[in-house]
Amino acid sequence: MTPDNKRPLHLETVRAVLTPALELIEKPACDDFYQKLDIDHDGFKGHTLISEHTFESAWGMWEMHPKGDELVYLVEGDITFVLRTDAGDQRVRLDTPGQYVIVPKGTWHTAETHEKTRALFITPGEGTQGGAEPPAG
Repeated sequence: MTPDNKRPLHLETVRAVLTPALELIEKPACDDFYQKLDIDHDGFKGHTLISEHTFESAWGMWEMHPKGDELVYLVEGDITFVLRTDAGDQRVRLDTPGQYVIVPKGTWHTAETHEKTRALFITPGEGTQGGAEPPAG
């Protein structure tokens, strides 16, 4: 779907995909959204996902992006990101709109919410991995 500047969109329902050529493509959110990204964009190689998510509870899973840093920008709410590092878990609390955290490339991470939270994500999607727990290091 190519951009349509005649209507406003919302990142929770229509995500933006930044291609390697720095073009933006609109992608409606759906149940199999991430699988479709991989299929439609050759494993999401060189692409970046721009999305917004609302959370009312802890993620309950971990994820990792091996191809680049992820930026998470707090729109509203209160959330703590847990980054798994060689030195142990690092906790970064975002509790003021406008704050953000950079999740370094290859870092397993999860989040715990303290109240209903909305955040903007800029995610290098290629090779993203997820699971109930990070693999043993």
